[in-house]
This record gives sequence, structure tokens and C-alpha cells, in this order.
Amino acid sequence: MSALPETVARPILVQKFGGSSLGTPGRIKRAARRVAASQGAGYDVVVVVSAMGDSTDRLLSLASRVAKDPAARELDQLLSTGEGVSAPLMSMALNELGVPAVSLLGFQAGIQTDRRHARARIVGLTPARIERELADGRVVVVAGFQGMGTEMDVTTLGRGGSDTTAVALAAALKAQACEIFTDVRGIYTADPRFVPSARLLTRIAYPEMLELASSGARVMHPRAVEIAEAYTMELHVRSSFHAGPGTIICSEEAIMEDRNRVRGIAHEEHVARLSVVGVPDRPGIAASIFAPLADADIAADVIVQTASHEGVTDMSFTVASADGREAERILGGVAREIGARTVLAQNGLAKVSVIGSGIRGQPGVAATMFKALSDRRINIEMISTSEVRITCIIQAERVKEAVTALHEAFKL
Repeated sequence: MSALPETVARPILVQKFGGSSLGTPGRIKRAARRVAASQGAGYDVVVVVSAMGDSTDRLLSLASRVAKDPAARELDQLLSTGEGVSAPLMSMALNELGVPAVSLLGFQAGIQTDRRHARARIVGLTPARIERELADGRVVVVAGFQGMGTEMDVTTLGRGGSDTTAVALAAALKAQACEIFTDVRGIYTADPRFVPSARLLTRIAYPEMLELASSGARVMHPRAVEIAEAYTMELHVRSSFHAGPGTIICSEEAIMEDRNRVRGIAHEEHVARLSVVGVPDRPGIAASIFAPLADADIAADVIVQTASHEGVTDMSFTVASADGREAERILGGVAREIGARTVLAQNGLAKVSVIGSGIRGQPGVAATMFKALSDRRINIEMISTSEVRITCIIQAERVKEAVTALHEAFKL
């Protein structure tokens, strides 16, 4: 990143570092040197940090050892301490390099959320404190993943929520750029762990990235992509450990290459299928089934309803395996209320998706996908489509084979 001329006002750069980029003191120092270089190039820098390494998992393990079902409020108080450690450590590392820096928790950075714990959404952002610190020449290090809800309660934004923090701050501050540093080189055509020949994408459109993120790609949080698209904020996904161009997430208009083809293969393991059998076929039944799940913050996907026969139908859909037991419990009560016959649950499933703007109006994409899976004798349990995605539910044990087959079939 080249230095800016003296006559140019200092633009704001937001840089987010994930947990793997901060897993040890040495890695924190490495990240601090990158931040210092950006400031030296003429930028006012805001850094958003995740918890160090596997800190969040360790905190969850601690919680499980003292309580079978910890209160959501207390769990948020606990989990937010992970970022509360990494932010001041990053600030210390910067000050050690001679770069003035200050760390802020989510509420100090002006991040307001709704009152939902574990899955809060940002509803307001007042970055006055950040702007004052930048004006005083400091790098501002913000604890990601967290905000302040009503009653001054700490809330967290869900797994990957630091991405959302970074993009929201970049939009509020009208930053020139938002860089997401992670442990991979950027966005690939498939998970390189499954497909070693997967290709690094130089650019990808917001809708494609949103579908990739929602379909299992862990590099970006879906909500962060939504905010970036709403504010036309380009995101630059790069490696913390290697030099390279990374991937730019941007508008479709900014992409000249690969406009008419599948762009990537995504997968998500740990999927459960719920089926409400013998549902009375009358208006309002679907709402009766899905409203209680929404109230419990359980996201339903790949919804399939069978044709009505003798006044009844079956309703099947998928949820994350972690939500499967709670969803089954809720649906048991719903089934009794609406007069459905029973609720069936199946674990051990996975999603595999082909994604790309080129899917629109190209029936050959679906045929190619189904044939590739058929040739490997991989059975399709359910199918779901959107304008830029086709998703198949398969047995989890076959997901790696499926991803490899589809990557080959679409010559990615």
C-alpha cells in the first residue's frame, strides 16, 4: 500500500483480524506491524479484533462445566471477554512499536444492538469516540463481536460477528476501505481442504458471496456481506500470513470476468432435517409451523412441501444440527396444536451448493449438478434453488466427495 501525498486528507481504513491471526503473542505483534505500516502509509486506522485463537471455545467449555443450560445474558457477558483480551493486547503491541493506540469495547465504540443475546443485530452506531481518538492521532482498536443492548446489557452478534462489527464501522465512518484479514488467502472456488486445486477468486459479487456465506463458507459472516452491499462498501479479504492480492467483494457491475458461469461450490456440514407429517392443508398452517421457530431464533432452510392428498400434506425443512433438538421440541407442541400426525427428525446430513450469477436462466446448471452427483451415486435428499444458487441435501459422509465432483463438473 503506497504512501499518500501530504495534501490528501487522511482517509480511514478499517482492518479486521480474525482469531487465528491473533492466536499467539507473536501473531498479535505481526498483525500490529501490518497496522503500523498502514498508518505509516497515510491512513487513519481502525482495527477490529476477534478473540485470540480458540478462546471462545474455551469459554464455552468453561460455561458447560458450571451450568447445564447457562442463561443467555450471562453467556454473552462471558464470551465478550475474549475480544476484551485481544483488543488491549493489540493496543499494547502498537504502542510498543511507537504507534499511539487505544482499545475500546463494543459499547465504548458506540455500537448499539437489539436485546437478543447470542444473535444480536446492530441497530445503531455512534462513532463519536472513535472519531475523537483518530483526530488525536491514535489507532483505535475495537473489540469485535459485541455491542450494548437495552438495560446496558452486553450482547454478542453470533459466530463471525467481528466481520459485522468491521463492516458496520467502515460504513458509519465512511471508510475508504475495509480489509478482512484471515488465515486463508481469500475466497476460493471451493474449500481448499476438500479440493486442493480450488482457485482463488480475484473478485466476487455481493449476492454470490452472500450465498456462499449462507451456504457454509466460513470466510465471511452473511450479515457483514449484507451491510457491505447496502452501503456499497467493497471488502478486501486477505491473508494475515502471506502477501497477495486476496479477493475483493464488490458489486456485479465491477466484475468483468466469469460473468456467465458458476463461481464456486459451498458446503455446510452438521445439518438436520425436520418433517412435520400429516399437516392439515389449510391457510395459515405454514405460519403456525415457522413462527415459533423464528421466535426461538432458529433459521429454517430448504423448505419442501409435498402435494396435498386427502386434505393433508407433509412439510420438511433443514436447520443447523445444533438447533435440531430445540426445533424438534418446539415442533412437537406445534404438531399437537394444529393436528399434525407426527414430527420426524434426521441428523447426519449436509448441504452442497453451486453458486454464481451465471445460474440465472441456465437450465444446464441444474442438470450438470444432478448428473455429477448421480455419477458418484450420491443420493439427493432435498433440493432448493434461488437466482444464484442450487442446493442439494445429501448424507454428510459424502460431502467431500460431492464438493470434489461438482468442482470438476463445472471446471472451476
